Amino acid sequence: MQSNKTHLKEIQRRRTFAIISHPDAGKTTLTEKLLLYGGAIHLAGSVTSRKNRRQATSDWMELEKQRGISITSTVLQFEYAEHVLNLLDTPGHQDFSEDTYRTLVAADSAIMLIDSAKGVEPQTRKLFEVCRQRGLPIFTFMNKLDRPGKDPFDLLAEIEHVLGIHAVPVNWPIGNGQEFKGVYDRLGKKVHLFSRTELGAKKVPVQAADLHDSSLKKILDPELLRKLREDIELLDGAGETVNQEKITKAEITPVFFGSASNNFGVELFLRHFLPMAPSPLPRAAAERIIQPEEPEFRGFVFKIQANMNPHHRDRIAFVRIVSGKFERDITVLNPRLGKPVRLTRSEKIFAQKRDIVDEAYPGDIIGLTNPGAFHLGDTVCAGEPVHFKDIPRFLPEHFALIQNATAERYKQFQKGIVQLAEEGVAQLLRDEGASQTQRIVAVVGLLQFDVIRFRLQSEYDVKTSIEMLSCKHLRWIQAPPEVLATAYWGPGTRKVRDGEGNLAVLIKDDWGLQYMVKENPEIKFLEFAPSNPN
Repeated sequence: MQSNKTHLKEIQRRRTFAIISHPDAGKTTLTEKLLLYGGAIHLAGSVTSRKNRRQATSDWMELEKQRGISITSTVLQFEYAEHVLNLLDTPGHQDFSEDTYRTLVAADSAIMLIDSAKGVEPQTRKLFEVCRQRGLPIFTFMNKLDRPGKDPFDLLAEIEHVLGIHAVPVNWPIGNGQEFKGVYDRLGKKVHLFSRTELGAKKVPVQAADLHDSSLKKILDPELLRKLREDIELLDGAGETVNQEKITKAEITPVFFGSASNNFGVELFLRHFLPMAPSPLPRAAAERIIQPEEPEFRGFVFKIQANMNPHHRDRIAFVRIVSGKFERDITVLNPRLGKPVRLTRSEKIFAQKRDIVDEAYPGDIIGLTNPGAFHLGDTVCAGEPVHFKDIPRFLPEHFALIQNATAERYKQFQKGIVQLAEEGVAQLLRDEGASQTQRIVAVVGLLQFDVIRFRLQSEYDVKTSIEMLSCKHLRWIQAPPEVLATAYWGPGTRKVRDGEGNLAVLIKDDWGLQYMVKENPEIKFLEFAPSNPN
């Protein structure tokens, strides 16, 4: 009985969430500040301070440090106020959206970060829709209030108009830009006034007072205080109230105002987020719904990352725990392989840092050293075998020939390109008529080509050349051999094989695709490989 109570308590302590935003909205900065207040770091890195700058904890890959952008998702676990927080940091750039979408599958809620000067931007809309499709509760943090921005009421209206979700402010900004002094906490009924710290690297001092405290007249400009009181009266009289049931059902988004770079409003956000955000949720498997309280250990692989530690050159499978308790050395079933796997090398991931983990609970993310035993989307389970729903895959939009520049590094080239494909960085294709030293890589975003070439050189010591292909569509094909033998492929079409040996075609343009479908009615043109339907 005591063991069961402990298990339930550990589940209720967990909060597993992702941060979504358009590039440059301040996502990496907010991540750093949450870690700062969670005690996971003591000095936050600044992505804007170029001289002697500290690198962001979440950006561990060398190319991320060089370019100042997040390229790959990572996991950061820390404790705050007796809760265990699993923060899934994701790339903001649209070229890496496939990695972001996969990571959102492992989250129970999402923080939507918005630049208050720009409002709702395109990438934010796309990621919001992904969260909405999954039914994730969404919490909004209006960032950069220390800079001139849009009117707070206009920002709320924009969320409702563009995203179609009711926005309910939990706090309210006092001033804007250089006049930004703090926020009013509508739930705690307190005014929180902030003091700046150097580059926002440390926790910010806070003064709290009642909205009608006479001392505010000595601290705030009279016009600022008057407007604050009028705004709060209007919100309390006409605005929607914070309703936990509606938050859980993703019918409303609680809105918080602040400045991550200066730490204004970050800790107040964290305090309210914890009781509002859900603990680990049930997950749909093909067989049934799996509840986190069930005793049998189950989880799924949502990410694979090679060479996080350049000294070991290993591969880590990121597993989101769905139910039961994980214990090191446990033997589980991988239903795809149909055989047991002993999980002897399990680790807690904190960006690039790794520590041995002996036990973990639903909501936690663990890293399993992956000697080829796990693929993206694999289920690991003890007891009754189940199959969790597939990890999303996306149709590639850009294609290129990648060629090894030096013959003596051929083995390293082959190993590197295959491992990167297993991570989901790209889909790997082979032209049936091309040299073995050439491979076709298919990606969602153009920047992924730069990542592939950089990582091949830095992690495998392989120099490569890239030749872009003028193709727009990739389709897998299904038909009897006699039909394929007489098929008309049309000009500019390449027949290729994927990593599993499935036959596919690269097609030059929209007209070519329509023509091929029309001329070959007995052939099925599939958007996803037959062995991995979506």
